[in-house]
Parts: sequence; C-alpha cells; structure tokens
Amino acid sequence: FKQEGHRLELEGEELVYRGVVYNEMKGAMSSPDQVMVRSILKALYPDTTYSNNSGGDPAVIPTLTWQQLIDFHRRHYHPSNSYFYTYGNLPLKEHIEFIEKNYLSEFEKIDPGTIVPSQPRWKKPRKAKFFYPLAPNEDPRKKCQACVGWLTSDIKDSFEVLTLSLLGEILLGNAGSPLRKALIDSGLGSALSDGTGFDPENRDTMFTCGLKDVEDTAAEKIEKIVFDLFNDLVKNGIDRELIEAAIHQLEFHRKEITNTPYPHGLKLFLSFGGAWFHEGDPLKILRLDNDLARLREEIDKGPFFENAIKKYFLENSHRVVFTLVPDQNMAAEEEERVKKELEEKKAKMTKEELDEIIKDAQALLKLQESEEDLSVLPTLELKDIPPEVQVVSETRPYAPFNAKWFDRPTSGIFYFTAVAGISDIPENLVFLVPFFCHAFTKCGTFRRNYIDMARRVDLYTGGIVASSHARTGFGEKEGRAIPFISFSGKCLERNQGKLFEIIEEFISDFAFTDLVRLKSLFLEYRAALESMIVRNGHGLAISLASRNFSSPRYLNEIWQGIHQLRFIKEITDDLTDEKLEAVADDLFTIGKNIFTGKNMRFALVGEEKALLSAVEPLGNIINSLDDKGSFQLGIPENLTHENFIPMEGWATSTAVSFVARSFETVPMDHDDAPALAVISRILRSLYLHPEIREKGGAYGGFSIYNPEDGLFSLCSYRDPHILRTFRIYDGAEEFITSENYSDEDIKEAVLQVCSDIDKPDPPGPAAKKAFFRNLVGLTDDARNKFKSSLLAMTKKKVVETAGRYFSRNRVKKGNVVISNEDMLRAVNEKLPDNPLTIYKI
Repeated sequence: FKQEGHRLELEGEELVYRGVVYNEMKGAMSSPDQVMVRSILKALYPDTTYSNNSGGDPAVIPTLTWQQLIDFHRRHYHPSNSYFYTYGNLPLKEHIEFIEKNYLSEFEKIDPGTIVPSQPRWKKPRKAKFFYPLAPNEDPRKKCQACVGWLTSDIKDSFEVLTLSLLGEILLGNAGSPLRKALIDSGLGSALSDGTGFDPENRDTMFTCGLKDVEDTAAEKIEKIVFDLFNDLVKNGIDRELIEAAIHQLEFHRKEITNTPYPHGLKLFLSFGGAWFHEGDPLKILRLDNDLARLREEIDKGPFFENAIKKYFLENSHRVVFTLVPDQNMAAEEEERVKKELEEKKAKMTKEELDEIIKDAQALLKLQESEEDLSVLPTLELKDIPPEVQVVSETRPYAPFNAKWFDRPTSGIFYFTAVAGISDIPENLVFLVPFFCHAFTKCGTFRRNYIDMARRVDLYTGGIVASSHARTGFGEKEGRAIPFISFSGKCLERNQGKLFEIIEEFISDFAFTDLVRLKSLFLEYRAALESMIVRNGHGLAISLASRNFSSPRYLNEIWQGIHQLRFIKEITDDLTDEKLEAVADDLFTIGKNIFTGKNMRFALVGEEKALLSAVEPLGNIINSLDDKGSFQLGIPENLTHENFIPMEGWATSTAVSFVARSFETVPMDHDDAPALAVISRILRSLYLHPEIREKGGAYGGFSIYNPEDGLFSLCSYRDPHILRTFRIYDGAEEFITSENYSDEDIKEAVLQVCSDIDKPDPPGPAAKKAFFRNLVGLTDDARNKFKSSLLAMTKKKVVETAGRYFSRNRVKKGNVVISNEDMLRAVNEKLPDNPLTIYKI
C-alpha cells in the first residue's frame, strides 16, 4: 500500500509524499485531455460514483487509509461481484469446473452492493467551469475547451444505445458529418474537444460535442451552433446517405477481425461488458441483427433519427454547457498547498512519529530488495514455444504488376495497400510529409469536395488512410534508411469496385486548393500533436535522444516527434492566405513526385475471388499514373542529421518527468541481437521496475531494444525524479554485467520476447506486415534464425553480450528529459559540468 499508493518520507528535513499511483495521477492531471474527460463526468453525474476521479485525485489520495483499501477490496473484489468470460477454442466445461473448485468454492456469497443507481435527472440545464494547469511561460489565449453534454439513454436499452451510436456516427463520424462540419467551420477552435461523441459505457450513457483551443467566452457560441444545427436537421431532415454510411460503418467493423487496439476477443467482450455489469442482457447486444432489423423498420416509417435528436438533445434538460479553462497559477498554488499541508503535519508530529516514518522507509526498502519466491507462479517452458515464426506467404501473381498478392481468409473483406518512395521529394519539403499524409484523404479532389469524398469513403469502405514510415533496412539493405508513404484502404467484397474508384480519384486527382479546409486541418493536426506530449512523453523523449544516431532515427523524429510539432507550430502561428497558398503548392508537389507509375508498389489481400476481381481496376490505376521516376526507397539528397549527441531538457506543462537514455548496439541479423532482446527484458523486470517504480515512485520504467536498427533505450514514465533516474541508468550497466540473475530469469525473459514475436495477427494485417517486411529486406529465414538463437539462449551468452555493449565509456549515449522548466533548471544546478541544454516545446 505504501509503495503503490502513498506514504510519507523525510527528504532531509522536509516531509514529502511518495507513491506510484500518487505520482501517476499527478501526471495524469497535468494533461488537459485527462482533466477534460474527468471533469465532464463530474459535471454531468454529480450524484453518482462517476463524479469521482476513478484514478484518484492527487489532492485526496493521501487521505486514503490502509484499512479503507482492505475494506474496499473485500467488498468489490469478491467473486460475488465478478463476471466470467471465455473466448476461443477452450474446453468450457473443464474450465468452469476448475474455477468452481479452485476459486468459487472457497467463498460464501455476499451482496457487494455495487449496483450503480441512475443519475437523478435535472429539470433545468446547468453550466460548469473547471480548470487545468498551464505553465506560466505559455500563452493562455485560446487554450480553453468548451462543449455541450447530455445524459442520454439507459445502458441496458440496447436499441436506444444502438440508435445513439449510429446518431453519433451520423453527426460526427467524418469530415462531411453535419455537426462536425458546423463546429469546425465556425473557426472558434482547432479541433473537436476531448471526449466528443457518444459514450455508451456508464450506467446512463452520455453525448458531448464541442471544440478545443477556444476563447473562454466560446461556450455559449458553441451551444448556439449545436442547437441551430439540431433544429435545422429536425426541420429539414437528415440526408439518407449519411444514415446509410453510418450503418455501413457498423456493419464493416462488426465483420472485420482485428487486434487493434485490443485482441478481438477482448474487443468483443468490451462491446457488451458495460451493459452486462449494469444488469443488462449481453446476449441481446451480441444478437445485434434483431435491433438492426427493427431500426430499418423505424427508419422506413418516418423521421426516426430526427425524432431522436429532438428527444435526446433539444428536449433533454439534463445537459451542461461546459468550459475547461487554463490556470497558470494552479500548479504553483497546488505545490504550495501540499508544502503547507506537509509542514503542518510535521509540526504536529512527535519525535517518535518522525522516527517511525524513517523506520517505515527502511522497512519498505528492505522489502523491495528482498527476493520474491516466484516459483509459486505457473510458467510456460521453452519446449512449449513453437520453434519457428509465423510465416505469411504471398500467392502466385494474378497479373504482371509490381504487386504482391495474398490469398487469405479475410471473412469477406478486401485490403489494398500502395507504397511510394520519397527520394524524389525536394529536401525542403520532407518535414511536410506527415501532414501531407494527414490531409491527403481529407481535402477532396479536383472532381469532388472534401465533404463528398468523406461521405463516399464512409459509405463504401472501412477507411482510407495515408501514413509515413521511416524504416531501416535488413540483409543487403542493412542500415539503409528506407522511408516511404503508404496508402491503404479496405472494404467489404461487394464494394470493391467503389473502393478502387475512390483510390483512383485520390491518387490521380488529389487537390489542396480548398484553403479554408486546409487551415482547419492544420489546426486539427497541431492540436493532436500537442495532446500527445504528456500522454506519450517517454516515447517522445526516446525519439529526441536518438535522433542523431542515424538517418531513419532523424526522419522518425522530424516526422513523429517534438520537431514535427515545432515545425507545425511555426506554420500555424501565422496562417495567412499567402502562406496557405504556398503550403498548398508544396503539398501538391509532394503528391506529384510520389504518385508515379514507377514509384509505387502494391499489396492486395483477400480471398481468391476478390483478388481476381482486383486485377482490372489495379491495372487502370497504374495506367492512369505518369510513367516517370523509379522506385527508390531512400532519402532525398543532402538530408542529414546533426552530429552531436543530445544532453537536453524539453520544457512543457507537466507535474512529472519523462527521462530517456538511448545508445546504439547491433541490429537483428547480428549474433548478439537475441541476447540484447533478452537483456532488455531482464533490465526492465529485475532492475528498472524495482528501482524506478517500486523505490522511485514513477509509474513505469522501461528497457527497449529495437532489433530493426539496434537502438537500445532506457526510459521512465511519469517520474517524480530526474537525477536519481539517470543514476539508475548508470547502475544498469553494473547490474547487467554482474551476473546477478538466474537461468530461470533468462528463461522468463526469452518467453517475454517470444510473446511479442508469436502474437497472432488477423489475416489482413498479417499480410500487410509481410509486405512491409519484404520492402525492408527482412526475410523469414532471418526471423527464424533470430528466434532459434533466442530459444537457445544461455546465461553465458547474455553476460558476454552485456559486457560488449554496457560500458559507461564505450558508447555514446543520448540523454533527454521532458519535464517542466522549474524542474529542469533545478537539475542543471546539480549538473554544473554537464548541464542539460533546455528547450521549450
């Protein structure tokens, strides 16, 4: 409890709070998106459990007692409050009998009293204002979020939940959706507010819509836009095509099996789990066809969704007009409040009580450093692991194109992927590549505007996206930068012809001439980049620390990292029409340079009938392209990274830090690579987790080996320390070369690496990964060789490899911290000989 929750410690003469969850939630409540979503719940559900911060409010966490935790656990984590779910080819009867014998039979049934009551409905709408911390050196103008939120249906009513889910898709699902368009076109903000959309997870479902990066007076204007739009839809009706597109999206995503963002079986459970927990019928939700048939009947009778708008939005008095406002004094005031609270606590303590705190800290440290008896836990054995990797082989070519064909059991879904090299893009336009990908399918074409294209995409496909990739070559291409742009689409087999029509129009007739739309996309893109800082601070710190080791790492940083955000900030800080016209020309130049007949390769995935049907339309696309250039997966000339290794601090609004160290080792085809992969798991489990999380109070400590380019990184997540963490990284070298781990530890690390290698992919995504492996030269033989060496790993090999790469003076190490400016400057006072170079994000 004291390690993971909270405790008091003496740091010199000062009393301080420590605890993993305490620090985690300090980090979470530094993030505007987290504060926004949690505050809306507090505003809409003031009388139920949802008004509480489920992760724990840092100001309140220190009031929790150990006995309260035990009492809560006994009541809520009792089998009487549990639900059992299995998915897959399991011997169900035997599993149930095992659970009964080994678990349920040990308990008496109780009433846990966990039924969540419905929130009492309001007779009048309300207004609410909440605050989030913003750094004093940041500009607070247009840093608010504002939205309108409603409580809607009971979660147990599956038909109403389906109706509202589809209504959310109709109103907000794509760029042409009426509510999304009305909000974005208002120019009041940069993007939809965090939490926008229909949320079906709570006892009473909710719907919110609004904008971020608005003035603090924008809420009433947003409310008027929303209600004007709803009144117009009720009066004039909803375009039937929007309704059909929403139903098609539901049908597509029901049919497609993916493991994103969770394994398919877990996603299936999450689709009905919320209703089940609140005494709903999970089978009714799984039997969706009955509700869909009823929905079709209701739509045919009259203005069904229009009436739903009237019922749930226009005539629903349980709504809140909500504003989230930045407060530049909030962090300092909270720090001062905590300091005063701790001073008062200390002043009331006797010497004996202070001595007890010291003894507790020593006892906890002793416990943390003691060895756990892990032999009581079940484990796999290496003989249980398949000796070879899963292989996805391409099928015979169906036509003489530069294409890979994959005949796969995709449940009636067809997948298309095209890749294009970027070597012919002018060097000065490389920074624009990620935004080009973001905007490419959202700007319309010379034939249709972006609204019509967005509707066509939703009506006939499961999505069409472009992405930028900065990869590193294997085999004969070892170490080479292999950057490319991918352009992917998917559809139900019956819509394959429409998919190819849309793809051909995007590739042949792309346009960036709508400057109003282009400006909206820039602001939306910037908002998304800004919101990732606190959420993915450890990944961004690694990218910064490693950016000058190689061309692929440099590209990764300028495409996905802080340097991409700074580039976009520079563009968007003054988006004049003249600047927009110049950028539009640059985007058009990128497209013309990459979409040529000789610069593209294709992958087609589906069942044989779909592949045969793809031959003619793919040929038409290839024939429509300019027959120039060549397929070269390289970087533009003169694009080089800088030659210094970073020792940097990057300042932003956060109460905690992200600390990263990166250095080069060797890639996957080297004999030492399997041992390095094992070392990364040993360091994380046996060293960084206990030192950084258990003792240091950070939410996480990670050790990551990237077999593609050999980069090795150590990083921390939501970390209250900086210097201490750097010292722990220094100690990693001593730990991994000390042999202070067992053969069993080696085995467990091998199993962890194999868990990633053997993670199953559905047929479509698996084939796309095989296509990308082919592009970078990673063969199945090389993958099997790596796994074979991994399964034969010995402690001797691990120790020898550690000695080669983990030496304080043998390799250059990039060090980067993302934190707040005060913490970075405090660190530099203790690093006079080698201070952090501080930059502002």
